[in-house]
Amino acid sequence: MKKLYWRPNKVSRSVLALVAILALGGMTAVEAFLTQAKQPWYAEKLAAARLTRDAFEALRIERTRRQPAIDPETDPTRSGMMGLLMSAVTSNSGSLPAKQTSVNPNFAAVIVQMLKRAGVNEGDVVAVGVSGSFPALNVATYAALKTVGAKPVIVSSVAASQWGANVPGFSWLDMERVLRQRNLFPYKSLAASMGGIEDRGLGMSKEGRKELVDAIVRNDVAHIKPANYNASVEERMRLFVEGAAGTPVKAYVNIGGGTTSVGTKVGKRLFKPGLNRTLPEGASGLDSVMARFVEDGVPVIHLVNVDQLALRYGLPLQPKTMPNVGEGKIFVREVYNLWLAGGVLVTILAFLYLFIRSDLGYRIVQSARRPASSGGRPEQMV
Repeated sequence: MKKLYWRPNKVSRSVLALVAILALGGMTAVEAFLTQAKQPWYAEKLAAARLTRDAFEALRIERTRRQPAIDPETDPTRSGMMGLLMSAVTSNSGSLPAKQTSVNPNFAAVIVQMLKRAGVNEGDVVAVGVSGSFPALNVATYAALKTVGAKPVIVSSVAASQWGANVPGFSWLDMERVLRQRNLFPYKSLAASMGGIEDRGLGMSKEGRKELVDAIVRNDVAHIKPANYNASVEERMRLFVEGAAGTPVKAYVNIGGGTTSVGTKVGKRLFKPGLNRTLPEGASGLDSVMARFVEDGVPVIHLVNVDQLALRYGLPLQPKTMPNVGEGKIFVREVYNLWLAGGVLVTILAFLYLFIRSDLGYRIVQSARRPASSGGRPEQMV
């Protein structure tokens, strides 16, 4: 015959309080003891960021040989990657904070992640549209492509917005040549346009337009001379197909707001920063390089709205010193310790079973409260 035990038909407040304290204590422990988890492609991200840092240094050394000197007020990291407020080769307005935020070698890690998520692997062809507006992001993109082992087909526009590569005599094509001469990157633009309005430098001074053409000539790059906007889009697409030499283009990377690449201001606003796989709503009638690639099923990496990208991937805004390689959530994130969380959950469940579902807990409590020989009024039998 089974032995019968007596316990209350309601759970005591003391037991409920103990359960609550245990749960709160467990939650506090789980929140306090987070672990550091390396993010996917950690080694490739570090390698790309280191390469970007070395490229920044090479360009800084070259910039110090030129005039005007680096301005620490606009270029607090003394990177040499920041241009001028205005010059003859300045195409339009630009955001100084955004340009300062872009000078971070760890953006290369962000681009590595985007390339990988776009399905780019070693040997794949990647079309790249660059301008002089964000030279630091151009460098980071080249570093990411080299680290991944992709084969870029690059088409550039030389003009730059404020604070970009707008120092006369030191355009983006000049920077690209310096990096090639220093054996940092083997890449050279397949062709280049003047950039600016309609990709033809409209609205710029005669002096500025001549400087842009001179930059193309001295760097021995084919000159794109479109008759109008649509002709520029057609020519760029032809160049990308020609450069791919029969190999499918696996992704397209656009840096900045190049007119024919994004589709004027409308395209820049509609396409989200980062990886785009589908045409955004409202862009069905938009003709641009980005729109054409997306319509062909080619993922597009859109590098604009730099501050938004920095916040998304845990990079600082407007750093005052050059960030160290490996800093940011793009490399390592704090995550919950699953073993600790699991242990806390098991403990709470065991406690609940012991003191609510089972009479064993009641017997333990009663044994601790009074000696076994003591009398007392029996409780309702359960």
